[in-house]
Amino acid sequence: YWHWLVFGMGLAMLEMVVPSFVALWFGLGAVVVGVALLIFPQTPLWAQVLFWVADSLLFTWLWFKYLKPLSVDRTMAGLSREQIVGEIGHVLTPPHGDARGELRFAKPVLGADEWPIICDSPLSAGDRVRVTDVIGNALQVEPA
Repeated sequence: YWHWLVFGMGLAMLEMVVPSFVALWFGLGAVVVGVALLIFPQTPLWAQVLFWVADSLLFTWLWFKYLKPLSVDRTMAGLSREQIVGEIGHVLTPPHGDARGELRFAKPVLGADEWPIICDSPLSAGDRVRVTDVIGNALQVEPA
């Protein structure tokens, strides 16, 4: 059983060098085979290898199907300021007081077509505005 545990830990450590997030799941499959072999020591080698391949593929599939979509970064951090400044859009919801408004571009900019906006001058729904700056996750706009 110990050779499966060492093999699994080696594959998990390989993940630090090759950041594909696949070697980790094959390593976890090997650790599971090592634990199963500790419980059932008479398991033949062909069954161990088959169990390792099945576990590894199952863990990899579960990662890509269920866990990876949960780790998608939905923040707007790291925006490319140069790409968005100067773009023109239409006001969906005008900002008022401390509440942010909402802007829609004709085509998606940086992956989104609707953005929160801040404006110093009064706006109404449907106004055309130009982006002048990026402040946190919101766009500073002025009437176009």
